[in-house]
Amino acid sequence: MRQLAFSPRWMLWHVLTLGAMVTCGFLSAWQWHRAGSAMGSVLNVGYGLQWPLFAIFFAAMWWRMLKMESARLAEEESAADAVAPAEEDVVDPDVERLRDAGPRVVTSGAPSPFGPRPVSVRSPLIDEDDQEMAEYNRMLAQLAARDAAD
Repeated sequence: MRQLAFSPRWMLWHVLTLGAMVTCGFLSAWQWHRAGSAMGSVLNVGYGLQWPLFAIFFAAMWWRMLKMESARLAEEESAADAVAPAEEDVVDPDVERLRDAGPRVVTSGAPSPFGPRPVSVRSPLIDEDDQEMAEYNRMLAQLAARDAAD
């Protein structure tokens, strides 16, 4: 966990979290000062109590994200240790290069909603029940075909 906490990416998260907490502290002090002035009200007292809660929220989220990342890395390490010795003997250099290349994308195994959909999932281009929609879809199909030809 120490190695993770001192990584450059997490150092940035530490600075941002501390900055947010200090800012919340300053805003809380400002609201308390404003509540005690001639123009202050109970609303300022409420805000003075609210800002420290925001600072606690930032700290809690920082801690939770750090623990989740640590658990994910520990899980990956245990999965890497569980590899059979026969598989460790045969190492493809291209696979090793890609493994060490950079950040990893965690997927749930489901296809991405942002990629192209398979043809079987796409809705039909022409719906004969609605003539206006069918005409509009034909026009879009012609424009798409023209763009694909260019």
